[in-house]
Amino acid sequence: MKKIIAIAAAALCLGTTAFAQTAARPASAPAPMAAPATTPSTSTAPSAAADAKADAKAMKKQADGDYKAAKAKCKPLKGKEETACKKDAKAAHEKAMADVKRAEADAKAAKKAKS
Repeated sequence: MKKIIAIAAAALCLGTTAFAQTAARPASAPAPMAAPATTPSTSTAPSAAADAKADAKAMKKQADGDYKAAKAKCKPLKGKEETACKKDAKAAHEKAMADVKRAEADAKAAKKAKS
């Protein structure tokens, strides 16, 4: 029962994060690649924990890529616009990294729940 709850919580967090990232993205920004849909399977908890860890790693890579792209969009701007653009990019990156930490904690909790 604990395994199912941990898996459901991780899937819910990842789904909410994906929604929040797409909702906050400006219309001119390219949409990120969608993460593959996760479905509950009959696999064991260690593979679910490994999947959650891999998801967290992919989220970090996506956050870093989005940050790099957002900073690149700030380069042609000057003055206060550039400063505001960089500030927005940094804030979005920090939020994404907080989501990554949350996903890593969920992965760790899923691993702990199996034992």
